[in-house]
Amino acid sequence: MTGKKAVLHIEGEDSAEFEILSPTHGDNCIDIRSLNSKTGHFTYDSGFLSTASCKSTITYIDGEKGELLYRGYPIEQLAEKCNFLEVAYLLKYSELPTADEKDQFERTIKNHTLLHDQLTRFYNGFRRDAHPMAVMVGVVGALSAFYHEAADFSDAEHRSISFNRLLSKLPTIVAMAFKYNTGLPFMNPRNDLDYTANFMHMMFATPCETYTPNPVLVHALDTIFTLHADHEQNASTSTVRLSGSSGANPFACVAAGIACLWGPAHGGANEACLNMLAEIGDISRVGEYIKRAKDKNDPFRLMGFGHRIYKNFDPRAKLMKKVCDDVLNELGLLDDSLFKLAKKLEKIALEDDYFIEKKLYPNVDFYSGIVQKAIGIPTTMFTCIFSLARAVGWMAQWEEMISDPEYKIGRPRQLYIGAAKRDVPDIKER
Repeated sequence: MTGKKAVLHIEGEDSAEFEILSPTHGDNCIDIRSLNSKTGHFTYDSGFLSTASCKSTITYIDGEKGELLYRGYPIEQLAEKCNFLEVAYLLKYSELPTADEKDQFERTIKNHTLLHDQLTRFYNGFRRDAHPMAVMVGVVGALSAFYHEAADFSDAEHRSISFNRLLSKLPTIVAMAFKYNTGLPFMNPRNDLDYTANFMHMMFATPCETYTPNPVLVHALDTIFTLHADHEQNASTSTVRLSGSSGANPFACVAAGIACLWGPAHGGANEACLNMLAEIGDISRVGEYIKRAKDKNDPFRLMGFGHRIYKNFDPRAKLMKKVCDDVLNELGLLDDSLFKLAKKLEKIALEDDYFIEKKLYPNVDFYSGIVQKAIGIPTTMFTCIFSLARAVGWMAQWEEMISDPEYKIGRPRQLYIGAAKRDVPDIKER
């Protein structure tokens, strides 16, 4: 607490005082939990844009500075010095692992990568042309039907078992969604490979020949996982927390988060970015589309530029820009028409006064979409990749909420503006 009080004066009523809470970073918060009991009023905040829904120690974002911290560590340092499993360990246990802890954690995750044989049969219940995210919602939710013995979520060990299972099995689930959609046979995980290399093996290997993951591409995808692991109280994270507040199974909660992430206003941005590039089609048409993007009366918007939270440069985009350049160079795609078009848009956004003034810089979705496309991941799978990474943050957020002594089932209020109370007329009078 700050020691300060916020005083609410309502005309014709007594004043009410509220504590002001002070965070480690960011803006102070007025504690209004007693607002209704003190005043008989609620607040109205559509979209929760000015409401802190919880206390958290996991992630902090400063949109003005372009800063993202996981457990206090800058994302730039984590992406440079740690792999994704180390970041997952950090989000789960609050500290980075020692060398021994890292080895043990990686062994644990590798030991749970296979899916129950009956669960693999679920895929045959979906149409081949089903969107992979629809498959993800169904299969991840179904995990709760297979792994319910560790269901005492007041027990830290049970929560850890659920965390490890999800982290272990999601690469297998995502890769199988891809294989099913393309009609290719499922590939079993390989425990001799690290987490991300194993995922690429399950995605791209076939029984016909040996597949060796390219280390440059493995590093690129591992970086994408790290950059998307958590992002504070966004829509999907809030969905997971709200679902979990009822005591629901964590796999069901994560399935709810996946459903939310699927929305084009949330996790579908990099897919939308690639669709935009396909619409533009050729570098010769860039000028036409830039002109349209600047026209307030034209509904066209450049996807992958600017960010709702970051008013400065997205710190994740800086990291992904280098990764993107490395991947295109490694694969010899610098002269590919699609990627030349993307680089032209990037150059304009970084140099054009209009984009600079409005801070419409390329964001992480712009670069991650290009990287995934270059690796060979179809656009319909982009949000599945996002889900794989974000599930680590979701589970950390779920555990933080479920173990918080102050936690209660979520119950937002409303500003009712419907019809006043009235009597039901006889049918002849309607």
